[in-house]
Amino acid sequence: MPLRDALLDALLSALPPALRDALLDARSVLFPVDCAGCDSADRSLCDQCRAALEPDVTVRSVGGPGRDGLRVHSGARYEGRVRRVILAFKEQGRTDAAAALSRPLAAAVAAALSTAPAAELLLVPTSRAAYRRRGYDPVRLLASRAGLRVVRELHQVRATGVQKALGVEQRAANRDGAFRARRDLSGRSFIVVDDVVTSGATILEVARAVRAAGGDVLGAATLAFTPRLLPIRDIAEGQEYGNDKEAHKTA
Repeated sequence: MPLRDALLDALLSALPPALRDALLDARSVLFPVDCAGCDSADRSLCDQCRAALEPDVTVRSVGGPGRDGLRVHSGARYEGRVRRVILAFKEQGRTDAAAALSRPLAAAVAAALSTAPAAELLLVPTSRAAYRRRGYDPVRLLASRAGLRVVRELHQVRATGVQKALGVEQRAANRDGAFRARRDLSGRSFIVVDDVVTSGATILEVARAVRAAGGDVLGAATLAFTPRLLPIRDIAEGQEYGNDKEAHKTA
C-alpha cells in the first residue's frame, strides 16, 4: 500500500546508506513494489530516479512586467523520470514518493523565501473533485513532508477544465476568476506554493485573488516547471532558454 511505503521511506531516509540499501532489499522480498519513475522492480524509487529528483532550482518570470509579473522558483524540470514520478504520485496514489519529491519543493521554497523572508506560504486550492478522486491534496502532502508551514486562504469558486490539454491563452481563460479569498488579507504577503508550473496561469490567478482581498503575492515556488510550453527567462540577463538544459540556476 502507498501509505505503508511512505512511512517506511520516511524511516529509511534517516539511516546510513548501506543499512538503508540492505533494508530496502529485504523489503523488496516481503512487499514487492516497482519504481514509481521507471517500473524497475524491488524499489519504490530506484537510485537513478531518486538522483533525478535532486534539487536543481531554476527561476523564471510569469505574467507581464512590473507588479503583475512574478518570479517563480522551481526545484526540478517536469520531464523524463521526474515527470513520471510526479504523475505516479498525483494520479496513481504513489504517496511513497512524497519524501523524495518534497526535497526539490523545499529547495524552491527556500530560494523564493530568500527574497521575501517575511512572506507566508500559500497553497493553491485543489478542487473537491480532485481531492475525492485522489484522497489527498498532493501539494499539501509534499509541504508536510518538507516540514513547511503553509496556509490555505483561497477556495475555488467555479469549476475549471483540465489545463494540460490547453494552450497558453486558453489556460489563462480557464483559470480566470476561479479563486476567491476566504477572508480579508490586508497587510499580508505570500509566496504561492504549487506542484508544476507550465504557463503560470494558475499562479497568476492566485495572485489576482489575493490582491483583490487586499493582500500581495511576492513570488511563487513549485516542485517542477514544464520547459516545453513557455521558455525560461534568465531574469538577470534577459535571455530565453526554451528547452535548453542550462536554465538560470539560483545560488
